[in-house]
Amino acid sequence: MNLEKLQSQKLGLVLSGGGVRGMAHIGVLKAMEEFGLEAKIVTGSSVGALVGALYANGTSVLDMMRFFKETPLFKYNYFALAKPGLIDTERYIDIFKSYFPHDSFEGLKKELHVVATNLELGEEEFITKGELIKPLLASAALPPVFSPVRYKDMLYADGGIMNNFPSEPVVGKVDFVIGSNVSIVSKSQKKDLNNSIQLTGRVTGLMIYAINREKIDKCDLLFEPRELEHIGILDRKGLEKAYAIGYETATKKFKTLRSTD
Repeated sequence: MNLEKLQSQKLGLVLSGGGVRGMAHIGVLKAMEEFGLEAKIVTGSSVGALVGALYANGTSVLDMMRFFKETPLFKYNYFALAKPGLIDTERYIDIFKSYFPHDSFEGLKKELHVVATNLELGEEEFITKGELIKPLLASAALPPVFSPVRYKDMLYADGGIMNNFPSEPVVGKVDFVIGSNVSIVSKSQKKDLNNSIQLTGRVTGLMIYAINREKIDKCDLLFEPRELEHIGILDRKGLEKAYAIGYETATKKFKTLRSTD
């Protein structure tokens, strides 16, 4: 499909989890804006839910990056006391209210779906109406770093635990699905698997990758830059680099589509 035809389609956008690497999503959004592409329905998990909410709110790319730079999501100074997590996730509520003062899905300018994991029921849950901030925090509450979020009298955590690429809400509702997957799995060496923490991280990453691979491959257009593998999911120094990788990858692809017009 060429760019001109793509511009006339009803687009759905799927944004994966992946920590700091999620800034690549913002780079993709910047490229989409420059090439006249706008998604009507957005769905995301973890950091993808946060980026998706900012996009659905009409927040500029510049302000999206400011949000992640100023909001201490990747800073370890919000330690939790007497909670099951190193960082008290609910301390972010007031910060989020400055970006989402309406605190509701209905207050957004686009249809948004976020997925979070209900720890008590052991189920994934899609949320698309009502209160906004707590579901966003829940979707991004990666254990054991962030404490679970109490929402509707139940405990929720990172959506990526059970669904890191939540494409389900856009299937059959749009003409064309654009996916941005930043949970990259690269080859590993023995030296990178010499303790239990490294091994656990590797196994978890492989499980998430395998579970979501089929859905990822069904996207009509997918951005999955391998260069992101060199950026740690909690490495704040990689914010700008991840953004640049996402932008450059999407720009190259859109230029290719335009050349076929």
